[in-house]
Amino acid sequence: MSYCLNPHCPKPENPNDVKFCRTCGSKLLLKERYRAIKPIGQGGFGKTFLAVDEDKPSRPRCVIKQFYPQAQGTNTLAKAVELFNQEAVQLDELGKHPQIPELLAYFTQEDRQYLVQEFIDGQNLPQELAHKGAFNEIQIRQLLNDLLSVLQFCHAKHVIHRDIKPENIIRRSPLSSPLKKGEENIAPLNKGGRGDLVLVDFGAAKSTTGTALNKTGTSIGSPEYVAPEQMRGRAIFASDIYSLGATCINLLTGRSPFDSYDTNNDTWVWQQYLQTPVSNELSRILNKMLESIPIRRYQTVDEVFKDLNQQSQVVATPASLAKPLSTQPTSPPAVVPKTPSQMDLELEEMKTLFIGKAKPQNNNQNQPKTQSIQPSSKSQIDEELEELKAKYLGKNNTPNQ
Repeated sequence: MSYCLNPHCPKPENPNDVKFCRTCGSKLLLKERYRAIKPIGQGGFGKTFLAVDEDKPSRPRCVIKQFYPQAQGTNTLAKAVELFNQEAVQLDELGKHPQIPELLAYFTQEDRQYLVQEFIDGQNLPQELAHKGAFNEIQIRQLLNDLLSVLQFCHAKHVIHRDIKPENIIRRSPLSSPLKKGEENIAPLNKGGRGDLVLVDFGAAKSTTGTALNKTGTSIGSPEYVAPEQMRGRAIFASDIYSLGATCINLLTGRSPFDSYDTNNDTWVWQQYLQTPVSNELSRILNKMLESIPIRRYQTVDEVFKDLNQQSQVVATPASLAKPLSTQPTSPPAVVPKTPSQMDLELEEMKTLFIGKAKPQNNNQNQPKTQSIQPSSKSQIDEELEELKAKYLGKNNTPNQ
């Protein structure tokens, strides 16, 4: 099937062998190569379509994102095109990360803006949640480690995603697509050699270069996952951290973040709805990610990484290694010399013990044979103990150097 991209077309379905819509006459091929098959999503900026690239023999699948501003004024449209081009350049750079879809093309056709991106084969997290149930702590820690690295990359490029939510996170199917050019030297992020979780939908991404971060912009994003300051059009890097935290509690509880917040007491109560318990350390991290006042929230991804991995480092470190090792040589314990009378008593005890233990063993034929020990005579023992006593007292009477 071929799907018409005209938003006003009353009957967009068409056969896959035609180039123009049979209902409205719109062109069905974008840039003479990309053919939409069916819509797979819709948002405030337009629609997303599954498509194929007919310019290649294998007709690989891709995604067409259609940006269609609601206001149709000339100045507004021109500004939208300008911003779109700037954003596309940023997305082209971001798409070189293995956990971000690659940008294949961007252009304007029939006064509508389009992005064509790599298709990520896999399930998004709401689909995974429906099939496998709520996440546990191990899964959430893995998710955080996977996605924080993506945010770290984006923020280093001065880009705020602004629409992090479970629907925009896809778990890539194993070996679903070949490595991108230049990825051969990238360290594997999981057993499959690529990022297990992929962050998609950068249509709402915002550049923070120049003075853009200090300007009030458009309120954008999904209300359940958006930080309070972003609702007022003042998104910052920490806004993405908030949205990722809200995503985590949705996956832990299976509930909307709205349902895990007590508005009467202005506090999060997501711990009450956990499917499996989590540690106090993870609870503290998530609650700090979800602070409504930005200054109380984690300001950078590095701060979250530090707290997230601190516990595992402590657990992995033996208690004996957790304490600092002294580099100073330790002195042997002081020896308190014994008096002759104390020596006599101890030597008599040794003599009694030795003679008692040295008695011949019973020659029972059923007992296992052992090497026989011939005891010394009593006079020999006395002589040996006297020699030991003389040596010990002689050493202790040696004057100090």
